[in-house]
Amino acid sequence: MAVKPRADIAVIGGSGLYEMEGLTRVREVRVATPFGKPSDVLVIGTLAGQQVAFLSRHGRRHRISPSLINYRANIYALKSLGVKRIFSVSAVGSMKEHIEPGHLVLPDQFIDRTTQRAGTFFDQGLVAHVAFSEPICGELAGIVHRAAQEVGAITHAGGTYVCIEGPQFSTKAESNLYRQWGVDVIGMTNIPEAKLAREAEMCYATLALATDYDCWHETEESVTVEAILSIMHANVVQAKKVILKALQYTGNPRTCFCGIALQQAIVTAPEAISASDRRRYQLFLPPQLKKKPKRS
Repeated sequence: MAVKPRADIAVIGGSGLYEMEGLTRVREVRVATPFGKPSDVLVIGTLAGQQVAFLSRHGRRHRISPSLINYRANIYALKSLGVKRIFSVSAVGSMKEHIEPGHLVLPDQFIDRTTQRAGTFFDQGLVAHVAFSEPICGELAGIVHRAAQEVGAITHAGGTYVCIEGPQFSTKAESNLYRQWGVDVIGMTNIPEAKLAREAEMCYATLALATDYDCWHETEESVTVEAILSIMHANVVQAKKVILKALQYTGNPRTCFCGIALQQAIVTAPEAISASDRRRYQLFLPPQLKKKPKRS
């Protein structure tokens, strides 16, 4: 009988991240989900003594636009492997002078400006309201920050990430508005990814790679794909070092809120959850809700 693939930690990012030196026992796994297909196959391997799953957010060769990523399928697939912690790696534009292209940022807040994406697993037959005031796992972010310092990466801890719909970049008016809001970085992918990770009771931390100054900076050229790719290559090298180091500190059990986020969040009465919905949400439900209660 084939052993079901398992992973404790996931890295969501570009293809370069699952070509990490030292990754052994590599296998590709296709996962079916009630929410459709993930962006790509999951690449599972052993790294720094940990079972790690890598997922290319946009698919290999970057073929899926931010708005069309199946975020629910991606997070569900990772959850089904047993993943408890997610390192999210993505390119962002800097909205602050001191956050220079090439720097790493560990945001701890989000502003959601997206409009076209499914932002919850619980869209039929079951209602859940998870707490999201602190959208990033502080425990996991602390591990990433420690790792970044140890490898010598210029890193900014904390800050606000505004997630726009895309795929177009901002207008200057929008960029300047976000700066008035006090935003630190701008990107297109971490929402609803972070929301879904919380619903799935998974720790989530963002490693944001600053590639440009968006279009607000008066002495810098407006953002272009060519400029982003040039800086991104160097950033990925740094991100690999940070992740490899961070994995050395993720062996301890979780003590954060993330792992119990659903305990007080489900408001639908147990007897009102249909058998089909129980099957759909089986992966998320606490034990007492997995089976329909008997009539008294």
